[in-house]
Amino acid sequence: MAHVYVDRRELPEDLQTLLDAGISPEYSPPFDILETATGIEIRMDLPGVSSSEIEIVFAHNVLLIAGRKLPCACEDGSAAFHVAERSFGRFARAMMLDGAFDIDRAAATLTAGELRVVLPRQPERRGRQIRIPIATP
Repeated sequence: MAHVYVDRRELPEDLQTLLDAGISPEYSPPFDILETATGIEIRMDLPGVSSSEIEIVFAHNVLLIAGRKLPCACEDGSAAFHVAERSFGRFARAMMLDGAFDIDRAAATLTAGELRVVLPRQPERRGRQIRIPIATP
């Protein structure tokens, strides 16, 4: 199950602090959350955003994706927009994800304007027998 944060006051305090450090969102790129047998995958549309402008943080089972999309420079300095629908500026999306994840195997890729973040699930350990060897001095 996933919960998408709309109000940043709901975020854990350390993630609020990260946003207060200069990543105040100006727009919200769309994303999908998919659950597979092996984990969770987040796909976010970020056309025109370079990977150096994106920060991904996972803490307290909250995934925070923040960054900045710069406007395209216009070669003709005297040009005037007739239609301007594309969004630019800072963005931040946060989602709480249920479950235990193997963060050491987490991966993110940015291909053709689509960011994919994969969080593999930890194997279930509850109810499983774990043998503990006895060390002899």
